[in-house]
This record gives sequence, C-alpha cells and structure tokens, in this order.
Amino acid sequence: MLRSCLAVLLMVSSLSNTAEAEDQSLPVVKLSILDHVITVELADTTAARTTGLMYRTYLPKDSGMLFVFPVAGIHCMWMKDTTLPLSVAFLDEAKEIINIAEMTPETLIPHCSVRAARYALEMNTGWFAARKIKAGDRVMQLPDTGR
Repeated sequence: MLRSCLAVLLMVSSLSNTAEAEDQSLPVVKLSILDHVITVELADTTAARTTGLMYRTYLPKDSGMLFVFPVAGIHCMWMKDTTLPLSVAFLDEAKEIINIAEMTPETLIPHCSVRAARYALEMNTGWFAARKIKAGDRVMQLPDTGR
C-alpha cells in the first residue's frame, strides 16, 4: 500500500513539473544572427535558468531559449530531463559567439564555454551548423516594433 501511494505521488509530482515547465511564460524577444531572425524565451532568473527547456516536447523552428547569466564566467549546460536534441552557443558580453556545442538529450554531460560567457543560446540541434553560424558571429537584438 505504501509503495502504491509513493508511486502515485511521484507520478503526480512528475506530471505537475511537466505542466509547469510547459506552462512557463517567460519574456520573448527576437534576435538576429547573420540574416536569420529567431524568437527566443529569456531565461533570466535562477528558476528559469535551472528549468531551461526541461520537459519540453517541441521547440518551434527558428525558436530557442537565451540564458542570461548574472555575471560573465565559464558556464556549462547539460540536458537533465530534456528530451529535445539541442545545440548551444555561448556568447560573451558583446554577444559574440564564443563556441557552439551539440548536446545529447537526457544526459548530465557538461557542455561549457571555452572562455567567459554572459549568455547561452539553445536552439534545435544542428540549427547553427545548417546556417553556417560559427564562433565569431554576433547576435543582434531587433528593435521592438510595438506589435
């Protein structure tokens, strides 16, 4: 009986976490890299950075998440509870791409910036490579059009 109750509690907790993760309403901004416009959610709080894209089952084309760290430093990303295959680009304070890594879903393998980064941009796997975006390219924020 106790095991059954524990199993039900764990399942409800898991479903609750999944619903919360997919229900996040994070600020959204448009950015551009070279000639490519993307829509990203801003993970600019500790809670948002900790959850990231966990529990998500879909990431629309040309969409991603921009992690904003409080200070520049060597930052690492991993894929705990993340089923989507993702690529991550680490950016310095000037929003120049430092390095890009391909990440394996549902692993704790760390993918780190090779020098001090202030941002990490996660996109669907292969997104950067398919567009020939590489270290040294700069990310720009598009002006707000009021829409």
